[in-house]
Amino acid sequence: MPRTLVVALLFCWHLSMLTQTNAENQRLNIVLFFIDDLGWRDVGFMGSDFFETPHIDRLAGESMKFTAAYSAAPNCAPSRACLMSGLYTPRHGVYTVGDPARGKSRFRKLIPAENNTVLDDRFTTIAERLSQAGYHCASVGKWHLGQSPLSQGFQVNIAGNPSGSPRGGYFSPYKNPQLSDGEQGEYLTDRLTTEACRFIKDNVKSPFFLYLTHYAVHTPLQAKQQDFAYFKSKPAGQLPQHATYAAMIRSMDQSIGRVLQTLREQQLDQNTIIVFTSDNGGYGPATSMRPLRGSKGMLYEGGIRVPLLIKWPGVTQSGSASDEPVINVDLYPTFLEMTNIPVLESELLDGESLVPLLKDPQTRLESRSLFWHFPAYLQKYQGMQQRFRTTPVSVIRQGDWKLLEFFEDGHQELYNTRLDIGESKELSDSHPDKVQELSQALHRWQKHLQAAIPTELNPKYKPED
Repeated sequence: MPRTLVVALLFCWHLSMLTQTNAENQRLNIVLFFIDDLGWRDVGFMGSDFFETPHIDRLAGESMKFTAAYSAAPNCAPSRACLMSGLYTPRHGVYTVGDPARGKSRFRKLIPAENNTVLDDRFTTIAERLSQAGYHCASVGKWHLGQSPLSQGFQVNIAGNPSGSPRGGYFSPYKNPQLSDGEQGEYLTDRLTTEACRFIKDNVKSPFFLYLTHYAVHTPLQAKQQDFAYFKSKPAGQLPQHATYAAMIRSMDQSIGRVLQTLREQQLDQNTIIVFTSDNGGYGPATSMRPLRGSKGMLYEGGIRVPLLIKWPGVTQSGSASDEPVINVDLYPTFLEMTNIPVLESELLDGESLVPLLKDPQTRLESRSLFWHFPAYLQKYQGMQQRFRTTPVSVIRQGDWKLLEFFEDGHQELYNTRLDIGESKELSDSHPDKVQELSQALHRWQKHLQAAIPTELNPKYKPED
């Protein structure tokens, strides 16, 4: 073989190795901000005129905004189980938080389905898939899916345990075995932010996945005094306002700002995917999702529609928006495609990658349905007229149409979410064909996933006593 050809081949081989090494070194980081109980309208970019979120609003201007984004469940644990596993609730059996029989027994007509309170280790999480690909994964904040995220693909766990709220409140001492106490009066949201920024600085030279899952703005509602005083004196907005809740949102927004600033300082901002979203609708006694109906714990839009921003440097168009219905089980396959990690043949995922949408906001995903299954009861908030926030129910959204099927009496409610985002006009009587179509599709899905359908009557049911 001529010497010049050998040199050329060696040069090409060396160049390809350098390219491969650079590609590995340039693998995109992922920062997922997963906020607890933050409502669809609780941020400025979604229209709040009382809560203040300047850092998140600035991020929105650099990201793609999804106006029809959903959590896969109306409350904390099941939504998180769906996010981590990429699977709908019937697959993993985490349907609700704790006891599925909540509220007064004499008003519960059915015995609810059994509920798992732990995401079983047999389910492969997105953190496990990223770890297998060489990512360093940290869970900072609320876990709520078992003893620790360390058994689910994370190498770092800060403050994560089975608890769904801060055991000791938002000020140190925290009474959290997974988080050492800070100085007296240190604020939890600030502390978790410091830990998240430290993780970023410690992993500048390796790809990382940071799951910053704040306990805020979950109850107990506790805020720093200076922020509370500011909002207490602020003029009212159009939506109901709650000074403590607003102050907690301000601290959460400042947290986002600090993390984003750390990425810039470490020159990682152009190599990091940012996702900002919430685990379910807002906490009803403190906020309003208007014009959406309902709040956390309900399968109406106010309980499951959430804010969602995705920033993918070099791909997403700054300030772009999509009204395509998406759901948090979509994030798992999206992260895989973004990071060029192939979906395994044995891998079962219920979501779809959002990459086509992120590349072109005018794109539509292939015709599909979104599903929710909640075979449990949630007690009402104090002051509510109805007896429960939620009774056992299954839901399908297909295109603009949404059907709810309640298991206690089999009644169905049909809404057009485009023409009636507030679900004020029930259309089952005027559109019986659409009810039948969606009902059949919902039942096929339930059967395919072997969804638990409560049918056993509650012997203590005595609603008239």
